[in-house]
Amino acid sequence: MSDHVPAWGIARRRALPYQCLRTKGMLMTEINLDALSLSELKQLEKSVAKAITSFEDRRKTEARAKVDELARELGYSFEELADAATARKRSPSVAKYRHPDNAELTWTGRGRKPGWISEALAAGKSLEDFSI
Repeated sequence: MSDHVPAWGIARRRALPYQCLRTKGMLMTEINLDALSLSELKQLEKSVAKAITSFEDRRKTEARAKVDELARELGYSFEELADAATARKRSPSVAKYRHPDNAELTWTGRGRKPGWISEALAAGKSLEDFSI
C-alpha cells in the first residue's frame, strides 16, 4: 500500500480511517476517530481549531462590511456610530451623606447602605441627620 496524505496532512501506511460523503453539494470526509493515533488526533484538533478561527474571522469581516455599507447609506461612518455608542457613560455619583465623626466616610445613596448608616438607622436616627 502506498503513502496516503489525507485532508489534514498526515501520511500513513494503512487502511484509510475515513470515507467520503456528499453534504450540501460539497465532498465531506467522515473520519473514524477510533482508528487515529494520539498524534494524529492532536494534529486534527489543531487543524479544526484553525479552520474554526478562520471561519469566524471571515464571518466578522463580512459582518463589518455589511455594517459599513449600511452606515454609508445612512450618511455615517462605522467609527462615528461606534463612538456614539461608547460615549454614554455615567459621571461619578456625588456623595449625599457623610459620617458625623469621620468626614472621609460618605455614601451616594445608591447601592447597599454602608454599615455606619445601617447602624445609625437602627439606633433611631434618620438619613437627614447625615445629609451633606
